[in-house]
Amino acid sequence: MDEFSLIEAIKQKTYKQASLQRGIGDDTAVFREAAGELAIAVDTFVEGVHFTEKTTDLFRLGYRALAANFSDLAAMGALPMYYLVSIVVPPRMEKLKLTEIFNGMKHLADRYNADLIGGDTVSGNELVLSVTVIGQIEQGKARYRNLAEVDDVVFVTGTLGDSQAGLYILQHDLEIVHRQYFINRHQLPVPRIAFASSLGSIKRLALNDISDGLGNEAYEIAEESHVSIILDDKKIPVHPGLAAFPTGLQEKWKYFGGEDFELVGTVAKKDWQTVQQAAEKLKLQVTEIGHVINKDEHAVYLKKNGNMTKLQKEGYTHLK
Repeated sequence: MDEFSLIEAIKQKTYKQASLQRGIGDDTAVFREAAGELAIAVDTFVEGVHFTEKTTDLFRLGYRALAANFSDLAAMGALPMYYLVSIVVPPRMEKLKLTEIFNGMKHLADRYNADLIGGDTVSGNELVLSVTVIGQIEQGKARYRNLAEVDDVVFVTGTLGDSQAGLYILQHDLEIVHRQYFINRHQLPVPRIAFASSLGSIKRLALNDISDGLGNEAYEIAEESHVSIILDDKKIPVHPGLAAFPTGLQEKWKYFGGEDFELVGTVAKKDWQTVQQAAEKLKLQVTEIGHVINKDEHAVYLKKNGNMTKLQKEGYTHLK
């Protein structure tokens, strides 16, 4: 593996962001600070923990790694500008294979005019991919988790549990109806950047991306905002194809599965129609799933079959 030839292979010939002064080629990238605010996020993916050769190829690994970071930007109301990639390369991997990871990232990045501006490569035993993204937020429009208030509508985009269904299909080599739909939802998720950025007229909006499961993400909003949230089990949106799986898995995936990279949010009742209209223009499903209440416990409650129980703060955890 020749690091310098790899850099030449993945280096962009031209850049899309006008604020960039210097991309790959020096010790650091340089860009002018744009008007507004900057959002920065980083995620790391480890072979054998977050992915295997059975569940993804390298193109889709690159796409998904960048999509996970772009989803974090969407939750903050930010538009992607730049990304940096650090990669630990195992001895078995050839340069040609490595470029497929970057091709997958570029496939997604080009949709948003995001530029690759740097990174690092080192040798190691397992493939490890760490992606840092930088986005821009309109001044005063950051969508923090602590902005939920009592009587807000709680909503989600898309359907939940799809990614875990796709992973299960790949792990068990299942042939079922909607097989490719679920696999695509796992391997090629769509970050909800367009939807989040279309809500600029709303002054107060809390958002969180569903990377670790609805249970975890709703709890983060409740705790940061010092409120409680009630979710209605009947309103949680799932794809009809999820019915092909055992009931226990369906329940687990829609609340605790994660990696759907949809958005959960809260908004004042007076602004709920604006959210619906924005989703309709994008042909994106958005569903009211609950509401915010004032309770000292700062928890998430589930209304199901006439009963009210506390939803456990569970989901994917990165350290066990």
